[in-house]
Amino acid sequence: MLPGGWARAVRLREIALAAGLDVPRYLLAPEVGQLLSCLPDLKQRTLIDTLWNTGARLNEALSLCPGDFFLDSEVPFVRLRTLKQRAPRGRGRPTREAQAGPPFRAVPLTDAAYVSRMRELFATFRMMTRRATPVWDVASQETPRNWIRGAITRAGEQGIRFTVNPVTPHTFRHSFAVHLLMNGIHIKQVQALLGHQRLENTEIYTRIFALDLPADLTFSFPPSGT
Repeated sequence: MLPGGWARAVRLREIALAAGLDVPRYLLAPEVGQLLSCLPDLKQRTLIDTLWNTGARLNEALSLCPGDFFLDSEVPFVRLRTLKQRAPRGRGRPTREAQAGPPFRAVPLTDAAYVSRMRELFATFRMMTRRATPVWDVASQETPRNWIRGAITRAGEQGIRFTVNPVTPHTFRHSFAVHLLMNGIHIKQVQALLGHQRLENTEIYTRIFALDLPADLTFSFPPSGT
């Protein structure tokens, strides 16, 4: 975690946004917790919680089936299909990688409370008998966005305000990445967890820490010989 704790993290974000720096819009962990608490039911809560706990893109989370969750493993994890925007179709035969389908990546599930909620979801709706059926059967990707907007409205009724506006499903992916870097996870590991093919795509998150230099760092030195 950053020296100075959450208060300093909030201040650095405010400075970056006020200066118009090109940084991703993200929530800090306490803010995510507040928003999650305003979701009204288990299905809504677990989907948005999955975006936060895994850094999944929305289409990746919506493609998850019960069989993709390994909750009883020594290290609980979820298996995500790395799905991106469809690339323009080229000429010729598809590559071997394209024929094989999207690659998988494993994301450890380190929050015991989240793992417990997923177990509750599977048990409540008897999902483990339908291991290849999507966990969240929503009409469209607009549905989770509406869930988030509803949670923000309920938070506002409780006097809770979020600096980041709008909050979208992708906000939780950004928040996941920033949370990892704030807690000392190496950027190459963050790249793997996010499913980024290019490191440059992950490095955008390091811009947030450009202002976070030690307060006692100096570039002034006494003249030699003194």
